[in-house]
Amino acid sequence: MQSAEAVLDVIRKRGERGLPVERLYRQLFNPQLYLVAYGRIYANAGAMTPGTTGETADGMSLEKIGSIIDAMRAERYRWSPVKRVYIEKKGSTKKRPLGLPTWSDKLVAEVVRLLLEAYYDVQFSDRSHGFRPGRGCHTALSEVVEVWKGTHWFVEGDISDCFGSLDHEVMLSTLAEKIHDGRFLRLISHMLKVGYLEDWRWHATLSGAPQGGVASPILSNIYLDRLDQFIEQSLLPEYNKGLRRRPNRAYQVIGYAIEKAKRHGDREMVQALRLQRRSLPSQDPNDPDYRRLRYVRYADDWLLGFAGPKHEAEEIKARIGEFLRDELRLELSESKTVITHATSQAAHFLGYEIRAQHSDTRITRNRRAVNGAIGLFVPKQVIRQKCAQYMSKGQPAQRGVLLHDEDFTIVAKYQAEYRGLVQYYLLAQDVFRMGRLQWVMETSLLKTLAGKHRSTVTKMARKYKSTVETPEGPRTCLTVTVPRDRGRKPLVARFGGIPLKRQRTAVLTDQRPVMASMKRNELIHRLLVECCEICEARTNLEVHHVRKLADLNQPGRRDKPVWVHLMAKRRRKTLVICRRCHEDIHAGRGTAPSRK
Repeated sequence: MQSAEAVLDVIRKRGERGLPVERLYRQLFNPQLYLVAYGRIYANAGAMTPGTTGETADGMSLEKIGSIIDAMRAERYRWSPVKRVYIEKKGSTKKRPLGLPTWSDKLVAEVVRLLLEAYYDVQFSDRSHGFRPGRGCHTALSEVVEVWKGTHWFVEGDISDCFGSLDHEVMLSTLAEKIHDGRFLRLISHMLKVGYLEDWRWHATLSGAPQGGVASPILSNIYLDRLDQFIEQSLLPEYNKGLRRRPNRAYQVIGYAIEKAKRHGDREMVQALRLQRRSLPSQDPNDPDYRRLRYVRYADDWLLGFAGPKHEAEEIKARIGEFLRDELRLELSESKTVITHATSQAAHFLGYEIRAQHSDTRITRNRRAVNGAIGLFVPKQVIRQKCAQYMSKGQPAQRGVLLHDEDFTIVAKYQAEYRGLVQYYLLAQDVFRMGRLQWVMETSLLKTLAGKHRSTVTKMARKYKSTVETPEGPRTCLTVTVPRDRGRKPLVARFGGIPLKRQRTAVLTDQRPVMASMKRNELIHRLLVECCEICEARTNLEVHHVRKLADLNQPGRRDKPVWVHLMAKRRRKTLVICRRCHEDIHAGRGTAPSRK
């Protein structure tokens, strides 16, 4: 049996050469791929969330992998309908559907995703950044800043209900172009058409990839890669012409006048002409022989930058709409697909405001280099909305739900929320505006601590105030330290201490590149040892999962069972045990050592 690394490497090389892949279904018989898939998804937040069958990651075993492979060999594996719930949609009162698959379906879908990603990711466009290893929002935004200088118009694109509208026939025909394996295509078809349960009533899925499905992101990228190819192979060659713009005649005339004034020694005239020339572009912005069209996509959101007249930008938008409607059977969202002027307006993409910059002509310093350069900015609305979450009646307020937590936990929670937002906006030129949010959150944090200890904000600030060294110099922050015995390092929770300074190289990616190896996965090694970690039995081994380590510290429990001590000591949410010990844990009985 080939290792997972060898299998995926062979498939990846065929993808690099553009060769079709055959006999892909037989790779679903390889238990090594299931172990890699298990090691990648068992720690996800949804691993312990039951679907329609109630099955979760708890109770995972080599025997379960074997039963799945047996079903695959006989082609009798059947996907279970996903459980549909609704979650709030960011920035809207509407709710979006979310599918909750069963655990076995998640495991199989992760194996399918590994195979598809190995083959297709090397063929995807470099302008696609969503749901790809080593890429993310920051890589897409960095490309806009570094490449798109001189843009006149932005075309912001959004596809209406993209994931819910993917046509199954188009999806399967796209896969069939390069995957010559009928059994594998039937497996994908059954996954897409399995349906969902809402209020325990079955509904058919006539289109779309299930939101929440493990393989849905790679399937959507395969689908929308056809849009990338259309833009790169049809629109970009047609609307990119000319090596550079022709010189601006008015700019040259003033240059000649400056040289003449220099020869006559008229310094005042030279200075006045230089200020006048600084207000003009050195090249003709209306050159009919020069066009530039640029494109970037993240999932179903895409952005075009165009240097040319507006009517041509409208033509480009219309042609993309026609292609999506005729070829992919998707519709553009008219309310969200807009054309904005790059200098006087701001385009909105991936939570940032994007504008082409222009220097102020009244200044005396020569800052022409900024003209036409793309700038990223933090939307003011984002700061207002985030501040509002920590305010009441216009003032920072304490958070009552945290009053019963430890000081360490409170500070750590505030810092996690603050750090995540700041790190996302570190590419913005005006990231310093996040200082307002920092003050609001810090005041709310101090009020929460003061409410917990029935003290004052001043006393809490004096108690926890500290200074931390950063690459940009010392910063004042709030620090809570929890000492530990046995020579271990103390636990430290800190709020603040993040310099609000733009970082051009800041990069956050969606996921790390797939490392199909079990060498570094400690859980898989423990499972393959085939020894119960409680009673040392060698048969019927399963993995006991808990949702989080905090669940081990249940209030009122004085004499903790052996399994709780083992998990707490290792700081692991998993325990490899035999079936008897597993049943004892769920029944609340003492396990083997404690019974002795």
